[in-house]
Amino acid sequence: MTDSNTARRTVLAAGAAVLAGGTLAACGSDADKPGTGAGNASAPQTGGASPAASAPGAVAEPLVKSSAVPVGGGTVIKEQKVVVTQPTAGSFRCFTAVCPHQGCLVDKVENGTIDCPCHGSKFKVADGAVAHGPAVKPLAEKKITVSPEGEISLA
Repeated sequence: MTDSNTARRTVLAAGAAVLAGGTLAACGSDADKPGTGAGNASAPQTGGASPAASAPGAVAEPLVKSSAVPVGGGTVIKEQKVVVTQPTAGSFRCFTAVCPHQGCLVDKVENGTIDCPCHGSKFKVADGAVAHGPAVKPLAEKKITVSPEGEISLA
């Protein structure tokens, strides 16, 4: 019986090692990857907000009132180099106002597109996708919040 006991202990030890390895791998997987949401749920998520907006108790400076953003259109905020759009009533999006083609600032939103004056690139108000080149990359999206009072701020 010594051989069967030894064999059983070997199998149990191997099984325990496999389980422990799986547990260790699971403990370190997503928690170490930024932006996965795993790990410490109370860790601050800055997501491109300014340092002042990330400070405890700080309130982000409003970009624009929601009432100033037309449905199906948008508003360019040159000082912050962003454009806020309202593709459908009550749905707001925000994109960089810097054209990915050669770095010019977009200057207007009309007829459902965000327009760059330098070379004629146009981007869709709904998702920042290229509607007309020469740009080949979309406008980068920025995260925003809309307060109950209708103030739109960078998140």
